[in-house]
Amino acid sequence: MQTLLSKNSGVDGRQSVEALADIRRAMLDELAICAYRVNPTVEMSVTGATDIQDLWYLRGDLMAAIAATDGEAAAKRKMAHISTMFKGLLPRGLSSRPSPLGD
Repeated sequence: MQTLLSKNSGVDGRQSVEALADIRRAMLDELAICAYRVNPTVEMSVTGATDIQDLWYLRGDLMAAIAATDGEAAAKRKMAHISTMFKGLLPRGLSSRPSPLGD
């Protein structure tokens, strides 16, 4: 598993495993607070994610679930925090880019 987590990120395996657990916990915490009732499949997907990239791609589903109960502005704030947790863990082409809309 450590090889899967660190093969493209330049981060050692132990650091990647810890980061995966931390990010997964943050995502599940947000679902537990507000959104798990709206879309329980998001919780299952986050729990079953096997690497950092899986969690990265689940951010959109998580944002939609949070926005359904707390509104888009709150979801954006919460997701901004979670997105920063991925810094330095993803292959270069997967990092967030600034929005052309300025938000």
